[in-house]
Parts: sequence; C-alpha cells; structure tokens
Amino acid sequence: MSEVAFNKGKIPETRLPSEDPTLEQEMNKVRGNESADKRSTLLILASKNPESIGIWCVLGISSSEMMESYSYFRLAYHRGLDSLRKNGWRGSGFVRWEHPGNRYFLFALNQLAEISKEIGDYVEAERCSLFLRQLEPSWEQLQIDSL
Repeated sequence: MSEVAFNKGKIPETRLPSEDPTLEQEMNKVRGNESADKRSTLLILASKNPESIGIWCVLGISSSEMMESYSYFRLAYHRGLDSLRKNGWRGSGFVRWEHPGNRYFLFALNQLAEISKEIGDYVEAERCSLFLRQLEPSWEQLQIDSL
C-alpha cells in the first residue's frame, strides 16, 4: 500500500504505486508499434491487467476515434479513483505529478476535460478541470500534452 503524506501546509498528499514494470515495458513496446494488431494487443493487456490505469490511458492515446478515447480515459479515471481510495485518499488532498505513480491518473483526468470540451459537455469539462487543479495546483505550469 502507498502512503498518504502531509506537506508543510498539513494537506494530505496521496502517492499511487507505479505501474508494474513488466506491464509498463509491454505498453511501451506496443505504443511504438504501428502494426494492425496494436489495438488487439493492448486489449489483451487490458484484459490481463484491468486495474491498471496506464493500459486504459494507452488505449485512449492509441485510439483514432474521439468517443472511444473518451471511454478509455473514463475507465482510467475510475481505476485511478479506485486506486486512490485503496491508497488512503479520502476525497481531498493533493495528487502530485512529481510522483510517477500519479501521472496516468492525472493525464486521464486532463484528457477527460479536453475531450468533454470538444464534444460540448462543458459542465463535465469544467468539473474535470477544476478537480485536476485541486489535485495538482501546478498543472497549468506543467504543460503536459502526452505521456
């Protein structure tokens, strides 16, 4: 189990565990491959690792269909919430980008905000954007476009 630490301002900060190194290696190998079976390979990895936040993000990045990407990022987001709760998060506090285990979750949340805006779901876009900035107040300065 990961830790919930307190920063100098006494605000809890949750750190998610990093993805399994073997899965991370497999995801990176598939991401660099533009073969016809890329999606199938990623789906097989997802079926073997359904709790992974990273595999759902990689599927979202790899999809050429906006609503399919949205669905995968939504899965990543919900897996991230599950993982946050398992790791001591109680609905408030920071989830910082500086901790590698947090990155897939924060990226998924950002992608949900961006795609929601693109499809005209401005309420969801604002909700996701606000939540992201509550979890990682430095998000704007980080300028994260991809993983």
